[in-house]
Amino acid sequence: MISTSDFKPGMTIEIDGKLYSIMGYDHVKPGKGGAFLQTKLREIESGRIINKRFRAGEKVNQAYVDTREYQYLYRSGDDFVFMDKESYVQLTLTKDQIGDSYKYIKENSDIQVQMYQNNPIGIAVPDAVELEVIQSPPAVKGNTVSGGTKDVTVETGVEVTVPLFVNKGDILKIDTSTGEYMERVNK
Repeated sequence: MISTSDFKPGMTIEIDGKLYSIMGYDHVKPGKGGAFLQTKLREIESGRIINKRFRAGEKVNQAYVDTREYQYLYRSGDDFVFMDKESYVQLTLTKDQIGDSYKYIKENSDIQVQMYQNNPIGIAVPDAVELEVIQSPPAVKGNTVSGGTKDVTVETGVEVTVPLFVNKGDILKIDTSTGEYMERVNK
């Protein structure tokens, strides 16, 4: 059992026999009444997002999730195929199991697959990833006065809002928790 004061994004908890991943939380101290923690949770099995309120200091069961290293091979529709690097056994996860993490994985990259009681439940991506820009509209003259931005497409197919100086072929560092541009990486 863990206290709500120990919550961290990415932690997995068990409520009423279901597993939830903590996506975010806010500690709220209203003027009247006790403090509480407003959380945003993703149900592991269905991918459904819920908001749940916990009293400050409330105890919940932590689900002990272990990670194993796999290699991401390819995508087939809404299925993602991974291979165990030691036994070469292939594992298929659905888009619901992976959540939005699919936006930040490249083919042939090493990925941490999360397992609960020897069943795959999702993947863990790093806090930031480096992806190449494959499509970038030209900067429009006159947009630079206010520090303009534009949307570019990176190699995984995700659109990211970036400053006007970013061009096709640039490598960008992207925050995986927010999907926002962090910086341009030198080649």
